[in-house]
Amino acid sequence: MNNEIYDVAIVGGGLAGLALSIQLAKASYRVAVFEKEKYPFHKVCGEYISFENWNFLEELGLPLSDWNLPSIKRLMISAPNGDFLESELPLGGVGISRYKIDTALANIAKTNGVSLFEQNKITEITFEKPVFTVQSTLFSCQAKMVCGCYGKRSNLDVKLERDFILKKNNKLNNYIGVKYHIKTSFPENMIALHNFKNGYCGISQIEDNKFCLCYLTNARNLQLSNNSIPEMEKNILCKNPFLEEIFSSSEFLFEKPVVISQISFEKKTKTENHILMLGDAAGMITPLCGNGMSMAWHASKIAFKNINAFLKGSISRHEMEQEYADEWNKHFGKRLSAGRLIQRFFGNQFFSSFLIRTVKPFPKLITYLIRQTHGNPY
Repeated sequence: MNNEIYDVAIVGGGLAGLALSIQLAKASYRVAVFEKEKYPFHKVCGEYISFENWNFLEELGLPLSDWNLPSIKRLMISAPNGDFLESELPLGGVGISRYKIDTALANIAKTNGVSLFEQNKITEITFEKPVFTVQSTLFSCQAKMVCGCYGKRSNLDVKLERDFILKKNNKLNNYIGVKYHIKTSFPENMIALHNFKNGYCGISQIEDNKFCLCYLTNARNLQLSNNSIPEMEKNILCKNPFLEEIFSSSEFLFEKPVVISQISFEKKTKTENHILMLGDAAGMITPLCGNGMSMAWHASKIAFKNINAFLKGSISRHEMEQEYADEWNKHFGKRLSAGRLIQRFFGNQFFSSFLIRTVKPFPKLITYLIRQTHGNPY
């Protein structure tokens, strides 16, 4: 038993959890972050940061201006048959690996006094007013507030019996994600999204002249490929001529890819048993829209404002939970709806090609569609 009572315990040391912990620590709260892995480590992620986050991240302490990151200002989208379009990105962004940015945020958190417990998995959370008891693989502790920042799927979702976990497999909840880092020849200022049957693959530059190659597809594609990722890539992804070129000519830097399964884009509640959910635990935007990282950070700022008011006694726990959920939906609800709609087109071979041919002559329409999945600086 850890006898210290924390103001806030955060489950998951990813983008949302670390950013929230830094804000809370700077406000002199006692904060514990539990991360099941040990930094640094790789995560399945498109690794593109929209410029809407720039000021916020530098305020947290990230020296983005000193890192000489590749600036990404153009978007390319291709259909499985090779039809494609290119467009300017309204805001643009930079490429950076989760390996680099998560580790930097973890160091900033520790410097600001956050108790960061690595290789420590949470097994159970119980709430007995006014405190939570948090049980991990190493010890248990108490906290006035708990935030779930543990990503796309967790054993805690099962224990909390969250609605999206209980649903049968369908078109929104049975995806797999695969990521590589590669060396290849590709424009530094561009992010490309290449469609294939029931999936799409993104590529963009990150630090050190490397590229992130990350794709999403349904589990059915893997099953049809004898559960072999290389076979699926060869027989399904590489039907797209752009992907065939990438996979055949690039140097792959990982011994094996980083993989995650059972990804769900179902709607999720923003609180469960008084636990505030952030990042992918609160709701996932389709990776085709390339802005999940932005949502995680922005949500941390929203959560901090409401948690701060609650801990100061300005609002009740119920008011904090309701205001957080309302503000989350206000900022991100339409983005997620737009993402689900766009994904329906690009998960289909015929419709992806049809959409590309239809919107290609109308650059303003392309810009409009991109803006529906992005926000403004905050």
